[in-house]
Amino acid sequence: MSSVPASQGAAKPLSRIADIVGAQNLLIDEATLRQYARDRLPFGIFKHRSGSLPGTTPVAVARPASEDEVAALLEASAAEGFRVIPFGLGSGVLGGTIPLGGEVMLDLTRLDKLVSIDEVNGLATVQAGMNGWDFETALNAAGWTSGHLPQSIKISTVGGWAACRGGGQASSRYGKIEDIVVGLKAVLPDGRKLAVRPVARRSVGPSLIDLFVGSEGTLGVITELTLRIFRKPEVEQGVVLAFPTVEAALSMARRVMQAELRPQVVRIYDEIESRDRTKGIALFSEKPILAILVFSGSRNTAQAEERDALAIAEEEGGSVADDAPLRHWREVRYESYSAKWQAAGYFMDTIEVCCPWSTLSDLYEKARAAALAVRADMHFGAHWSHVYAEGACQYMTIRLPPMPDAEGLVLHGKLWDAIQSVTLACGGSIAHHHGAGVFRNPWMRDELGAGLDVLQAIKDALDPDNRLNPGKLGLRPAPGAVAVGHG
Repeated sequence: MSSVPASQGAAKPLSRIADIVGAQNLLIDEATLRQYARDRLPFGIFKHRSGSLPGTTPVAVARPASEDEVAALLEASAAEGFRVIPFGLGSGVLGGTIPLGGEVMLDLTRLDKLVSIDEVNGLATVQAGMNGWDFETALNAAGWTSGHLPQSIKISTVGGWAACRGGGQASSRYGKIEDIVVGLKAVLPDGRKLAVRPVARRSVGPSLIDLFVGSEGTLGVITELTLRIFRKPEVEQGVVLAFPTVEAALSMARRVMQAELRPQVVRIYDEIESRDRTKGIALFSEKPILAILVFSGSRNTAQAEERDALAIAEEEGGSVADDAPLRHWREVRYESYSAKWQAAGYFMDTIEVCCPWSTLSDLYEKARAAALAVRADMHFGAHWSHVYAEGACQYMTIRLPPMPDAEGLVLHGKLWDAIQSVTLACGGSIAHHHGAGVFRNPWMRDELGAGLDVLQAIKDALDPDNRLNPGKLGLRPAPGAVAVGHG
């Protein structure tokens, strides 16, 4: 550990942290601190490429290796008064781990073990810092799958999935992370350890699991999770469909889910996003909307579900097409398209929201119109990749051309405000699976109403000194915190 100038006023806390995790696991060099100063929030990427940061640098990065060390660090935080932000692999895109006032980053990636696979009860227990791809690979080797397959699976942790209340690409079949977590261990802000034993169900008051799944490190530090796991399916078979309109494709998806079919994957693209994926396939010149369905399980079940779904698709004007788009999606399903555009100077971002079927088509048209009203020559595309009996996730890509930050950041902020506002007006939720972080703070009151006061009261009860990831989820920032603006 290199020395810290006394003028920083951090020598005593850092010395105590080093005693807990070992000097080699306390990082304070400038390059590391800047690395931990942002996640994959596009606004932060825009600031970084211009030589600045979205928030502050942390004071230090601590890398505990056990629940006991996490508890000791939070006890030290209470005694010394420094603030802490839990950190996985930094894959979040809403600024949930951005330091706003010189916090200590709690890097949990040394808690990286698959503790056990319980084949009788269909459960896996895993430490929160385990890489998602490593977790899925280990389960696959034993004949199981997590069922939680986000695009970020190779660059995210299992604890991050839970902390941000994520949803994987197969959520329509296996459920979202809140459907999969059945037990957890967490450390409270004062260092106390909390455990929720994994059982099939309990009726002993509100769910403590739900208090931490989605809390983004504001109420406690998740150290271990017990998840439902699923037998690897005998088959995974898919079909590509062409539809005449977005409305027809969405109607198909609604009817499939309300018929109690359980497709592993449902993906529908608007005409803009369908175009590049269907080049050279003649059918899409007359039916320009691309849809992909994948069914899995036993061969008999998958075939029966596909047969019933195709009957619904035909009634909605869908036609079976060449499977090239499905093969391509399988090849690139864990890759992000954003980085290449951002590196080229574009203001590229994605916004995922959730809306009932009754207003989903209206949301698409209004969100598109609102975005193009901000700047007519921008790119706006959408797809729907998580569908349920009650509604679906609308995932929108927005891209502004290269321009000075003084102009681009303002337009980027206006786009966010336009789309989040339209979503609320259509009765939807401002976030489906990316979480809230810090960037969605301006709309949290409209989203939650008095519920935000309930969350703040819980935060104040568990963390009265506001030491654990302050200023996120629309909760009260710490004194002196910087604001992460929207342009």
